[in-house]
Amino acid sequence: MASLILRRPLNTFVNKNVRYQIKQNIQMTVRRRAATDSKAAADAQKIEQTWMQYFTSTHFWGPVANWGIPLAALADMKRDPEIISPRMTVALCVYSALFMRFAYMVQPRNWLLFACHVTNESAQLVQLGRYTIYARSKKETK
Repeated sequence: MASLILRRPLNTFVNKNVRYQIKQNIQMTVRRRAATDSKAAADAQKIEQTWMQYFTSTHFWGPVANWGIPLAALADMKRDPEIISPRMTVALCVYSALFMRFAYMVQPRNWLLFACHVTNESAQLVQLGRYTIYARSKKETK
């Protein structure tokens, strides 16, 4: 009786068609895993290349170089307001407002350039406010 119970699964496994199907399923599983692993490796390499392309492009180095303007404006906040040029400050405000829009509208969006121009706009408006207060106080003393 026990031999009859074990014989049926054994005969099924021994059957060539069943063995062939099992072999095909194992090979297909191995191929899928290999394809998935190679796809993940290719995606990782693509991401690494994308970052490398970004760091070697003007999309990155342009804003980095442009940070000199807002940093200079922030440094000038400690200086005497007498040295502030109102015409230049207004020109820099207009420049930053225009290029803030450009940095937002260009595709892909250049958030580093946008942040640079937001900082510059803020710093220049503070400088313009400092100059206005200084000019009014100078007028009142005359």
